[in-house]
Order: sequence, then structure tokens, then C-alpha cells
Amino acid sequence: MDVLVAGGTGFVGSYLCRELSDRGHDVTAASRSPGDADLPSGVGTVKLDVTDETTVHEIVPGHDVVVNLVALSPLFKPDGGDRMHDVIHRGGTEHLVEAAEQSDVERFVQLSALGADSDGDTAYIRAKGTAEERLRESSVPGVIYRPSVVFGDGGEFVGFTKKLKGWFAPGLPLYPLPGGGKTRFQPIWIGDLAPMVADGVEDASHEGETYELGGPAVLTLREVTEKVYEAEGRSVGIVPLPMGLAKVGLSVMGAVGGPMGADQYRSLQFDNTTRSNDVGAFGVEESELRTLGDYLGLAGAGATAAPA
Repeated sequence: MDVLVAGGTGFVGSYLCRELSDRGHDVTAASRSPGDADLPSGVGTVKLDVTDETTVHEIVPGHDVVVNLVALSPLFKPDGGDRMHDVIHRGGTEHLVEAAEQSDVERFVQLSALGADSDGDTAYIRAKGTAEERLRESSVPGVIYRPSVVFGDGGEFVGFTKKLKGWFAPGLPLYPLPGGGKTRFQPIWIGDLAPMVADGVEDASHEGETYELGGPAVLTLREVTEKVYEAEGRSVGIVPLPMGLAKVGLSVMGAVGGPMGADQYRSLQFDNTTRSNDVGAFGVEESELRTLGDYLGLAGAGATAAPA
């Protein structure tokens, strides 16, 4: 198959392009800066800005499958403010879907997010939800993936916990974690996620499905933070930061050009876990998935069981 991967030079994209290439597909990774890509020699690259409708309609034709991985991080306030979630996630998806409809593309694979909802609590979640609605309305068969946070070499989630301390308590031995770090995540390793997404590219039986995917364990933000520091042979003294103060701090930080803002505060108000982990749809058992502790090299890496 001839596959166009929009966002193919990013963290998830580079792993997916490698997986698809290894499976014998003709793969083109599209991004705004394709020259920075670290991809196998058999993967082609093309310059693409999904907000440029004309260019999108020039590049999509000729491909059998389009995969949309283009995304802004929900962990940080985007350049240009929260409105950029709508520009990239909704507008960019609309351009790709429209071009796919006009080009007889066989399948459209969309990487979304847990909790995606056009009426959701954050700009990120609302834009992701609206993008999903556009794909479901399309004449092109679609497959939607909603992963929890993804970790692995080149990912940002592990380093995020240390950056958060640097913003709230630079140089201090204590770590005032918002809400005591009670927000729950279900981290999934990129090496487990990429093959599942590749299956959706290849197999028509996944068309029309929306899959919620998480790793084998549910971890609070506090537990993730402790594991990250433990893996470095360090300890961290975590103290709860009341969410009211966190709201003020993050809102002020965002207003003065900081890396986080009010939308990130709101995202800490709800868990990032699956309702029913759908990894079984890809012939995988939760127990077979890699844990965050194992990735970090921690002995006896176990954690809370994932939700039923």
C-alpha cells in the first residue's frame, strides 16, 4: 500500500513510518520540516503544512491510506494560544479528510486522544472531538485511535515531570505537585502502540472503529514523578499544591508567555485512562505490554492494574 503519514517525522510518526516500511509498504512522511527526519532510507519525505489547504490537496492524491498524526502537545500551551488547537486539530484534519474524499483514498487513520469531545473541558479535547466528528461524517472509511500518554525514546512525557518541578519549584528540594499528583494516566509504550496503528492502516476490519488504548498499568502523576527520579538514582520530596493555587500559578504563567496555562490546569482535573482498554482488538494482552517502570530500568517494575 502507498501510505501518507501526516506528522510522520514526529515522535509517533517516526516509529509508525518505520513499522509500515518494515511491513513492505511505500511510506511518505509529511511534515513542515521533513529535512529533520530520522527515518529509514526507504521512507520518502515531503513538506506539508496541514493548515495550507491547497498544498494538502496537491499531496494527498495517489495514496491508498492517509494517516493523520499531526498534533500539538496537550502538556504545553501552544505558540499562538489555545486557538491553535482548533487551527491544527480541527482545521488540519478537515483539509486532509476533504482531500482524501476527493482522491478516492481507501482509508483514513486518525490519532486522537482519550476523552476527545467537541463539548469537552479543554481546547485540546474539544478540537480533537470535532476532528473525530468530521472523519465519522466522511465518505472515507476511518479508524480512530485514542491513546493515553505515550512514552518512549524521543517522547516528552517522562521529561515533563522534571520540567514541571523546574517551573513550580526551581532549585528547591521539595516538589509542590498540583493536587498532590492525583491525576491518573495509563502510559503506553510507543513500541506497543505503533504496531496497533499499523494494523489499522492495513486491515479493513478496523474501519469505523474507535479504539481507546492504554498501557498495562494506571499511574498517578505522583507515581510517574517518583519513578522518573528513582530511575536517575534520586529522590524527590513531593508536597501537595492545592489546585486553586495551581490554577492561579498556571494561569499567570500562561498570561506572561510561560509554557503552561489555564488549559493545562483544566487537563489535570480529569484522568487520562481508558474506559475499557481495546488492545485486545489487535491480538494483544495487557500483560504483554511494556510498563513505564521497565522502560525506565527499574527493578520489579509493577504498578496498579489497569481499569476493567
